[in-house]
Amino acid sequence: MAVYKVPSGLLYTETHEWVKLEGDIAFVGITDFAQSKLGDVVYVDLPEPGRIVKKGEKVCEIESVKTVADIYAPLSGEIVEVNDKLTESPEIVNLDPYGEGWIFKLRIFDKKETDSLLTPERYRSIQED
Repeated sequence: MAVYKVPSGLLYTETHEWVKLEGDIAFVGITDFAQSKLGDVVYVDLPEPGRIVKKGEKVCEIESVKTVADIYAPLSGEIVEVNDKLTESPEIVNLDPYGEGWIFKLRIFDKKETDSLLTPERYRSIQED
């Protein structure tokens, strides 16, 4: 069974997004588990800054050599920034999913929604190989 990185200090969704909170801003990306299952990422369809999203809503897509995967909003809020580096270098998602491979930043509307996200321990327990 493969071992995937699940950094502490982040929160996770059952759909394999990670969330890093900095005040009312949430950095969002996909987990090491998700990028490894996708394989080589060839395109990231970035969302529009200024877009208002609801928790659980499809925000964008990631294309790999194998498949296309939907990325969902882990929290409700406004997309305030996208990672433009991914337009030219989508493979950053594979190389550094928890760092330079972030996808978008969200100004969250309701901090209480974070209570429904998974801790690193809980996320580790739902990963399947």
